[in-house]
Amino acid sequence: MKARACMILAGAVVAASAASPALADPLKLTPLIDARLRYEGVDQQGKAQQADALTFRMRSGIEAKSGPWSVLAEAEATLAINGDYNSAVNGRTAFPVVADPETIELNRLQLQYRGLPKTVITFGRQRINLDDQRFVGTVLWRQNEQTYDAVRLESSALGPLAADITYSWSLRSIFGIDSPLQSIGGENVLAQLGGKAGPVAIKGFAYLIDQDQAGRRQFSSQTYGVRANGSFALSPKLKLGIVASFARQSDYKGNANTYSADYWLGEAQLGAHGFTLTGGYEVLGASSGRAFTSFQTPLATAHKFNGWADLFLTTPANGLRDAYAGLGYALPTPRGPVNLSVIYHRFDSDRLDQDYGDEWNAQATFKLTRNIGLLVKYADYRAQQFGTDTRRLWLQMDYTL
Repeated sequence: MKARACMILAGAVVAASAASPALADPLKLTPLIDARLRYEGVDQQGKAQQADALTFRMRSGIEAKSGPWSVLAEAEATLAINGDYNSAVNGRTAFPVVADPETIELNRLQLQYRGLPKTVITFGRQRINLDDQRFVGTVLWRQNEQTYDAVRLESSALGPLAADITYSWSLRSIFGIDSPLQSIGGENVLAQLGGKAGPVAIKGFAYLIDQDQAGRRQFSSQTYGVRANGSFALSPKLKLGIVASFARQSDYKGNANTYSADYWLGEAQLGAHGFTLTGGYEVLGASSGRAFTSFQTPLATAHKFNGWADLFLTTPANGLRDAYAGLGYALPTPRGPVNLSVIYHRFDSDRLDQDYGDEWNAQATFKLTRNIGLLVKYADYRAQQFGTDTRRLWLQMDYTL
């Protein structure tokens, strides 16, 4: 299958380049630098020690472009300046988990071709972020990024329809070079087809996830669904945004479980005068109540959803219902806005009517310069019938060239 995908890509590229004198164009080189210094403190009930993780991450590389062709290479390294935390691979289990292990690796190495009408073909190790990353993303929140060895076709050459199809044979996880889960193999197909109906974008999707690594086969699944989102101007200064999604998931490939579970999302957002009010309800359904038979999202940037304390990165056996509301404000200052937000989550099970707990999140971000960003972030989870009380604090500075 891998060889067949490579042959298909090679054939498409050769056929397209026959009519395009690509190398006649001048070569443009762009350096890539993305650095982050972050403190993450975690106080978790039941752990003997509080985590104090001070880490530094550097990504550096270069992109070369000539006509419709481009090649990108990027390395990534994470250093633990203070290692008082459980990185999931360092054995320090008395501390809470902060999933930022020390590592050094090739993060991206990709060849891209843009010579076909309204079409982009990307081959190699690459980023893949679909929609809001609820099902497929790169986990950019963690220091070590999740990337994909894949061939991807993005095209809007079908008139009103846009297609996005990926075949991936390996996932490079966030767990670093010392983890047996650094590379997770499997034949994954990620496909979307969508278009617009007035102000509303509607998209159908199919995600066939095959994780054949020991300890990950329970996450192999097939998910089929639809997503709609739109933006409406209610007045010159008042805007309404909506998102709705439904999907059904079942076991796939080497998954020994037999299950079927549904996903629902409804969200509305009002924005005016620098304020943003958001409310939503998300359901990751349960099947039988056995472990890993609820709706799972193993490729997602999961930190973005269901609370920043990271209690629900894996959906509980009895599923998850998340009712949430948030308020944001762009506070104007002479040097640019300070973006403030606060979010409340109420968590319950999908079956057996369990009260899991609730959580408050708060965040402030500010662009100190065009290249330097600052962040302060806090999460406070109060447990009832799931997990334990957990508080997380982040202080962060980013530099991007």
